[in-house]
Amino acid sequence: MVLGKVKSLTISFDCLNDSNVPVYSSGDTVSGRVNLEVTGEIRVKSLKIHARGHAKVRWTESRNAGSNTAYTQNYTEEVEYFNHKDILIGHERDDDNSEEGFNTIHSGRHEYAFSFELPQTPLATSFEGRHGSVRYWVKAELHRPWLLPVKLKKEFTVFEHIDINTPSLLSPQAGTKEKTLCCWFCTSGPISLSAKIERKGYTPGESIQIFAEIENCSSRMVVPKAAIYQTQAFYAKGKMKEVKQLVANLRGESLSSGKTDTWNGKLLKIPPVSPSILDCSIIRVEYSLMVYVDIPGAMDLFLNLPLVIGTIPLHPFGSRTSSVSSQCSMNMNWLGLSLRERPEEHGVRIACIFFLQHHPAMQKW
Repeated sequence: MVLGKVKSLTISFDCLNDSNVPVYSSGDTVSGRVNLEVTGEIRVKSLKIHARGHAKVRWTESRNAGSNTAYTQNYTEEVEYFNHKDILIGHERDDDNSEEGFNTIHSGRHEYAFSFELPQTPLATSFEGRHGSVRYWVKAELHRPWLLPVKLKKEFTVFEHIDINTPSLLSPQAGTKEKTLCCWFCTSGPISLSAKIERKGYTPGESIQIFAEIENCSSRMVVPKAAIYQTQAFYAKGKMKEVKQLVANLRGESLSSGKTDTWNGKLLKIPPVSPSILDCSIIRVEYSLMVYVDIPGAMDLFLNLPLVIGTIPLHPFGSRTSSVSSQCSMNMNWLGLSLRERPEEHGVRIACIFFLQHHPAMQKW
């Protein structure tokens, strides 16, 4: 008898959305199929699935322990959100060589359904960062007698929703600062900056309206600017590792001595970025809007206004500045992006799906 061969082993998910992207939230049921294609007959001990969700951080730091002595300190931490195992064919056996209890799979294509529930407790949003990640996956393992197992792992995305229609995220953010420049014994006039945005919560694709007033009473030429920053913070063994990166920026007109500039809703568009992560104990992803005055030869004068990037967009009637149709059009373009992309784009692609779910009328776009 000639034994058959495994031609392919794949995993497919029963997606909950029309975009055919596996996206879930806490409490959802994750279901799908393990697809097995064989040529000829094969004997199978078991076909197992293992589903897991976890956050993990890792980085290293070089340490000096004295003269000519150095070592590397590893920092790692992990949080497990769920761990599910199931057997689709066969059962656990300790004796791989036993001829009893094996299943015969005939030539052709075969499907084996699986299903499990995500925990009702909050889950961290899927994320790929510089020193850590939040990942969710399903792994299939086909075990046969006398042969190495065939394994396959496939990731799916989980989103912990952030609804920006909550009162705390609809509240305006504002600040005022002033700086006086000194050069030896001479003191010039102050530079003052006031800035305000209409709310704290936004979704990717929206434009932030910036209201600001810059007064330059110094003797130098200055330039008002604004930028959105993403801050990734990773925690392990009582230590914290932080990565800050520029997301978007704009530049105002140069301002000479004695001049004042006013921004009456200057627009800064939020590009594709992953949502804020605020409830994970070892990874945080936060955003801020920095409005600042670039001062040559001196420390800049700046204001930091906190932002939260959410997954559920502003209701159309909730804001004078939200353009629902234009945002939807942009979101539709993002839906075609592949699952394994730049970390900055990984989250926003899926958030767009939730935009369409909460605005069904926009689906015709």
